[in-house]
Amino acid sequence: MNPITRIIKEHKILILDGAFSTELERKGCDLNDSLWSAKVLMENPELIGEVHRSYFEAGADCAITASYQATYEGFMKRGLSEEQAGDLIKLSVEIAKQVRDAFWAVNQTESRPKPLVAASVGPYGAYLADGSEYRGNYDLDEQGLYDFHKKRFNTLAQTKPDIMACETIPCLSEAKAIATLLEETPETYGWISFSAKDGKHINSGERIEDCAKLLDGFSHVAAIGVNCTALEHVSSLVDEIRKGTDKPIIVYPNSGEQYDATTKTWHGCCSNLSYGDSAKQWFAKGATIIGGCCRTTPEDIKEIVQWARV
Repeated sequence: MNPITRIIKEHKILILDGAFSTELERKGCDLNDSLWSAKVLMENPELIGEVHRSYFEAGADCAITASYQATYEGFMKRGLSEEQAGDLIKLSVEIAKQVRDAFWAVNQTESRPKPLVAASVGPYGAYLADGSEYRGNYDLDEQGLYDFHKKRFNTLAQTKPDIMACETIPCLSEAKAIATLLEETPETYGWISFSAKDGKHINSGERIEDCAKLLDGFSHVAAIGVNCTALEHVSSLVDEIRKGTDKPIIVYPNSGEQYDATTKTWHGCCSNLSYGDSAKQWFAKGATIIGGCCRTTPEDIKEIVQWARV
């Protein structure tokens, strides 16, 4: 059964974790690297477990693994063998499962679901490490994107995560390639969340309503939404997604600051509203899976928990 449907039916909302890299940087990690947070799988995997634990303690119902930028191609460029690369990709899920199970063993309660482990499938642009996930101007067609994702996708699926987190997708062709992989993988469900440029369009310029309509026909797509997107666009995007699908809507935007993909720096201020208040508005609009992306923290997740678990 689709685990998202089960949790929303019982608890009305599924609360995701928040930014992963932000927490690693707060722990002293230098992530200015083409592997980004995936390099911590190589260098200090214990820290990954600490971040997962901090979000579970904040109240998150789902841990998204550190595999966003973990690819065979990226690890092998660093001199690792294919087998070593595969082991690190699997390790991302194993760490999250171990931390989740240890946490739940002493914190089990009927007021929240047993947290999920979502295996992160980052976009092709994450591997390129050139900011193209914020543009969607790829040099690969849908078949090329399918071929790029297939091996890592299958490796992650073999570890049996609760769900696949196919995230920060900038163009419809990549979403279709990943949706096809989901359909081809028995008993595996996943959400697909796009990166969006405004209140109606994903980063490629395609309408998110059209994206939702197309993905609505894929039975193993468990939810459709946006992440790594400016906070002020989310309410409109929820409205547009709902025009195209009855599937659950997932949103986990950035904190409100703006990212410069060229300099790899953040600028501006967070929203005047608290993150929890913003999330409450998205829930009222119809989003039932809510968390945070870049620059959000466990404190932001706690703010969601405060009104979601009254």
